Amino acid sequence: MADNQQPRFEIFRGADAPTLDDCACMTYEGETPNLAAVQPQLMEAMAVRGEYADVPYRREGMSLARLWVKSGFPLPLHTHDCDCLYYIVAGSIRMGTETLSTGDGFFVGAEVPYAYTAGPEGAEVLEFRATDRFNIRVKDKPVAAWEKTAATLREGHARWADEQPPVRKMPEKA
Repeated sequence: MADNQQPRFEIFRGADAPTLDDCACMTYEGETPNLAAVQPQLMEAMAVRGEYADVPYRREGMSLARLWVKSGFPLPLHTHDCDCLYYIVAGSIRMGTETLSTGDGFFVGAEVPYAYTAGPEGAEVLEFRATDRFNIRVKDKPVAAWEKTAATLREGHARWADEQPPVRKMPEKA
């Protein structure tokens, strides 16, 4: 097969997935001076991780990321430079007034800001993108709001230390 041709069939193993950081497919961009001001507090508050992300599949023009967010973990308001399709494999998330659970999903266009918080059992979310490289731009907020986020992260430590991923339960049909 020529180097520029994409395979027509591939198998990938989730157990072999590199972390999102190791994959180096997401770049952080933008200015967040208030976030930078409270970075030491946030780093201390992240002593027990409330999220884990890996990339089970990636090739030129396509990627699949898997995110596990633990109970109550808040993803900050942010954007990506590409369209993203999300599918909730297990657990639930809250987006504003909406609660999405196993089997639900959402689409976010490029540069559209969004945020969510994991539900009481956490959530496992698949992220599909028609690119193998993308950015993240966290939207800055007042220092007091970042300090509140740090407090939420610290409060989660006791739960998160031994928390297991949510169990997949398909929704019942109406």
